[in-house]
Amino acid sequence: MREIVFDTETTGLDPKTGDRMVEIGCVEMVNRVETGATYHAYYNPERDMPAGAEAVHGLSSAFLSDKPLFRDTAQELIDFIGDAPLVAHNAGFDFGFLNNELALVDREPVDLGRMVDTVAIARKKHPGAKNSLDALCSRYGVDRSHRVKHGALLDAELLAQVYVELMGGRQIGLELAAEAPAPAVEQALPQSEVNTTRLARKPRPHAASAEEIARHQAFIKQIETPIWGK
Repeated sequence: MREIVFDTETTGLDPKTGDRMVEIGCVEMVNRVETGATYHAYYNPERDMPAGAEAVHGLSSAFLSDKPLFRDTAQELIDFIGDAPLVAHNAGFDFGFLNNELALVDREPVDLGRMVDTVAIARKKHPGAKNSLDALCSRYGVDRSHRVKHGALLDAELLAQVYVELMGGRQIGLELAAEAPAPAVEQALPQSEVNTTRLARKPRPHAASAEEIARHQAFIKQIETPIWGK
């Protein structure tokens, strides 16, 4: 099964008030194993970058000023995600911004039925515990030492590893084993039908040869004051 794990960075918290998506990162997985295929893009939001948002992801208005508009590369993103389920952490947030950008360029929204929310999965699996991406990385031993600020592709890569653990960890070979035919089970025979007859074997020669006897006698003669001569 093909799935896309993705993350977004934005100018704020609510697209309904004019906030825009400025970065998206996607990681392709097949049967919950990363294929190595990714999609990453920055977008010019055509507005200012609030200081609070820049402090989170480090993307300034100056940096984004020469990046393409979402409409210019929207088809690339659509082609990459295809019709696969989309996995995100607090997925309602990311879906909200993605579908807002699609609406602004008169594109069909992504069906919410494709949404897989790892926050909801984590809350069900670890009720009462912290379920931020950082907390889950710590819980599952996912290395995030290179994560200084939020970045869409980096966070998607971390989330892909966390998602696998949330779903039970990698069970390499189980799917192949499930497809393999079950080995035949041998039926135990009734005791009356068990063959207990032992086959007689022809005795094997075990006496020393004449050559072996001669070598032994020569060896004995070399021993000085043997204990059997006392």
